[in-house]
Amino acid sequence: MSEAAILGFLQTNESILDSGQFAAEHNLDHEEVKNVIKSLQGFRYIEAKELKRETLVLTDDGKKYAVEGSPEIHFFSAKDDLEIVIFVCFRKKLDPSVFKIGSTQAAKKRWVAMGKQVSRKVQHVEDKVKESLLQIQQGLELDKESLSSLKTRKLLVAQGWTGYSDVEKGPNYAPKRKIIATDLTRENLHNWKELEFKEYNFNAKGQPLDAGHLHPLLKVSASLSFCPSDQQSFMSELDSQVPTAFVYFLITC
Repeated sequence: MSEAAILGFLQTNESILDSGQFAAEHNLDHEEVKNVIKSLQGFRYIEAKELKRETLVLTDDGKKYAVEGSPEIHFFSAKDDLEIVIFVCFRKKLDPSVFKIGSTQAAKKRWVAMGKQVSRKVQHVEDKVKESLLQIQQGLELDKESLSSLKTRKLLVAQGWTGYSDVEKGPNYAPKRKIIATDLTRENLHNWKELEFKEYNFNAKGQPLDAGHLHPLLKVSASLSFCPSDQQSFMSELDSQVPTAFVYFLITC
C-alpha cells in the first residue's frame, strides 16, 4: 500500500518533501513508509535524502492528562460550588497523587488559597495544560514558556526522529516495481532472457574465515590459569595428539 502510494504520487508530482508529512496526509504508518523508501532507493527507483530531527512526545502522565485533564483542574473542580472546604475533609475526596500535584499547581497558579481550609480565589479557570498537550499531539508549535513548563513537569520528552526528504524519481523509476530475480535457479536460467536480475556487487568482501591449523584446545590455553593437577590433565589430553615437547613449550611459555 505504501509502495503504490509513493510511486503513484511521484508519477504526477516532482518530489516528496517530508516522509512524515506524506505518511500523515495519506494515513500511512511512517515506519512502513521509511522501509519502502529504503527498498525503492536500493533498486534506484527513487532518490532520497535522510532526514533527522528532534520531536516532542508525551510521557505516560502527559497522555493521561491529555485525556482526563490536569490534576489542578481536578483539584479545583472537586470543590463543586462550595466556597470553603475543610482541608482534611477535602483531602479524602481525591486520589493522593491527584491531590498532591493538583494542590501544589492550583496554589501556584493562585486558583485557591489553602491553610486549614481550602477556598477558591477565582471562579473560572481553563485547563491550559490539557490544551497544550493536545496541541503537541497534533504537531502544533507551543511558546517557549509552555514547553519549559511541560518539560519541567515531565509531561513530554524530546525524541529523535528519522525520515526522508526530497524523495524524487530515480534512474530506474517505474509506476510499478518489476519483479527482479535474486537467485540463479533452474527455472530462472531457462527464462533468463525475459527476467531482470538483481545487480551483484562483485567487489564486496566475504565474511572473514577462521583459518589456520591451531588445535582447538590450544586456542584456550592462553586464557586458562592452570594449577598443577589441571596442567597435568591438559598435557595428558594433548599428549595423544601433538608432540609432548611442543605441549610443554606451550604450557610454560
